Amino acid sequence: MAALRRSARSGRSARFTPVFDPDFGDRALTEARHDIVIGRWQGVRDLLRDTGDDWARRTHRIRLLAHAAAGSSSVEAWRAAEPDSPDAAVLRAATEVVRVFDTAIAAGRGTVVDRARVDTTVDACLRAAEAAPADPMPWVSLLSVARLYDGGVQRRQLRQWFDELRHRDPYNTEGHAQVMRYLSARWHGTHGAMYDFARDAAGVAPPGSPLPVLVQVARVEEYRYIADGALGRGPVRGFDQHWKHELAVDELRRTHQRWIGGRDPGGPVAPEEVPDLNYLAHAACYAGQVEVAREVLGMLGVRAAWVPWAYTGDPEEQFTRFREGLGVGAGPV
Repeated sequence: MAALRRSARSGRSARFTPVFDPDFGDRALTEARHDIVIGRWQGVRDLLRDTGDDWARRTHRIRLLAHAAAGSSSVEAWRAAEPDSPDAAVLRAATEVVRVFDTAIAAGRGTVVDRARVDTTVDACLRAAEAAPADPMPWVSLLSVARLYDGGVQRRQLRQWFDELRHRDPYNTEGHAQVMRYLSARWHGTHGAMYDFARDAAGVAPPGSPLPVLVQVARVEEYRYIADGALGRGPVRGFDQHWKHELAVDELRRTHQRWIGGRDPGGPVAPEEVPDLNYLAHAACYAGQVEVAREVLGMLGVRAAWVPWAYTGDPEEQFTRFREGLGVGAGPV
């Protein structure tokens, strides 16, 4: 653990600086998101066409495109120009999900979102699923918006949507993450239900799949929930062991073995892997698992993500401090 706490002894003027690129190095996505902001949709159309059925990358790209489109009318312009485009329908549904979540955030936690608004978003997702029957993304969108129903949805409804997702993409990490969050204590479940789901998903994931990292995502969700509840009432008792007790460390090592151990050891890190790798790096750093932390931070290079580092302090400070303490080299860009 001492290695994780050491500061760099020299070279302060050339100190490592992480890059918090929202697209995680996906330059084609960056260009398409810029097009959306200035009201152009043709580049987005071309990007999604070229992405094809690489579901992991497609899910990643549509999610980020939806955030860019939420504040403009670009996706509506595309739908109007090409009403039969499946990609336009899928992006429009994802954009409506972002918009309804933005409404919920603006209203404040505990405020019930108008059910008719949520129903309208669900309808957009179901229409997108009809337009693009092979695409898992409309089902990811449905599993996301399900959280906003007051009291949630019926369990058989959630199961049906989840089964539809798995039929198209059995190990879709984002879709599994949305179900896990639905089952969390922050939304419509408990810590136990959240961990059970994450562990079950990790247990069936094939070697090289990032799905086992859901267990580390669940640990962050629990941290957020308890820390938010303790706000203003002092520290949470026993929380110093949250990241490094025996079960947490065992699960971290298991995730590393199944995911990183199953990847091509020399293979490049895809943009869609960067957010999940940041969860794994964060867990390893806070658990004091030096070798795992060093390897994963080396894989990331300069590519940092605000989440989950933002939940435990200043993201840039933490990412830099751990890298310098471990003596991690520049790594891939």
